[in-house]
Amino acid sequence: RETHGDDNTLDIKLHDFGCRGCTSAESAAIGGAAHLVNFQSTDTMPALLLLRRYYHSSMAGYSIPATEHSTITAWGRDGELQAYSNMMRQFPDGVIACVSDSYNIWESIEKLWGKELKDEVLARGKNGGVLVVRPDSGDPPTVVLKCLELLESSFGTTSNNKGYKMLPPYLRLMQGDGISYRTLRSILDVLKSNKWSAENVFFGSGGALLQQVDRDTQKCAYKCSSVTVNGEERDVYKEPITDAGKNSKRGRLQLRMIDGEYTTL
Repeated sequence: RETHGDDNTLDIKLHDFGCRGCTSAESAAIGGAAHLVNFQSTDTMPALLLLRRYYHSSMAGYSIPATEHSTITAWGRDGELQAYSNMMRQFPDGVIACVSDSYNIWESIEKLWGKELKDEVLARGKNGGVLVVRPDSGDPPTVVLKCLELLESSFGTTSNNKGYKMLPPYLRLMQGDGISYRTLRSILDVLKSNKWSAENVFFGSGGALLQQVDRDTQKCAYKCSSVTVNGEERDVYKEPITDAGKNSKRGRLQLRMIDGEYTTL
């Protein structure tokens, strides 16, 4: 309200990414249903089924076409541009979200989205399409602000009636890493102090939204590590420049017991 004044999009501002991090389908359903009391944006399918069965809600939440890391990295490091372009061709209108930090988020925004693919982004915008760029690593307030500034340098901004900067309507940002009700305020404070409207940014929350005893407790996650495309085997991995701790293992892997110790080969 302080930086935008319009509550019309509030119910899609916090997206539920939490299903895969829950300890059971039942806990995902219950936690996801609680989230849907206040919001409509979710990827937690069990919550939709619970609300349909017990609360007679035909469709309590919605999502959009969106990439995740392996759908980008499976194209190979040199294929990042083609992966983004393919996403826009597959969905020529409507809202899409593209995770963009698989390797170098700054180059992705400045060189790929802001130069190589700029005409395609503008063309989708003329069809009513919206591109949501998604960083997914690093210090959230710092990363969100820098991403907005890079998008501004390529696509420009306007000011709303409260004097805060707005990206063009066909372009938005989504921060889906490190989001909880504790961290949201710090991001919004940084946006406000740098004269950015909160309307520019959507948020996604996983581990901190549905339950706090989850995969992040043990820093454990399953990732795609190899893919065969047209008979060619490729390593699949991410290596975000903003957080080396998120680098993933690559190639075909085996877990072996060697001299009493589990070892990944």
